[in-house]
Amino acid sequence: MLAGPSLITSQLANARAVLTDPPRGIPDSLPARVIEQKAGSGGNGAVIVGRDAEGKISMQFRGPSFPARGYGLLVVDDTSQRAMGVLFLDQEEPAGHPAIGTIIGGSTVLNLYGVRVDWASVSNPRCPLFGGSASPPTS
Repeated sequence: MLAGPSLITSQLANARAVLTDPPRGIPDSLPARVIEQKAGSGGNGAVIVGRDAEGKISMQFRGPSFPARGYGLLVVDDTSQRAMGVLFLDQEEPAGHPAIGTIIGGSTVLNLYGVRVDWASVSNPRCPLFGGSASPPTS
């Protein structure tokens, strides 16, 4: 796994960094990155963001290689509180954390979790974690 995603998923061990409720002000669309354990697999895409009747986040994945198992992780900058993107991880879901929503890709539905991170320490502007978009998502 790449360094940035490893640093982000390690924040799941920090209870203060884990989101227990869906954050406010999420844009209608966010970049996404699929991280799969098989070498050479994965890729970039996007998610369309909505809310379900209970106020939880409901996302629709757009792009190649949606994982058949695993979970989604909403990445939020701990300084600006802005949603930066979604990682899809082809691994076991984090135990003991509440899902803040779901992501649909084809006929597969994955749980969505959320975590706050120091964005500057996990994404290099010369090699952006969520691909080559010139500007970060706005809320």
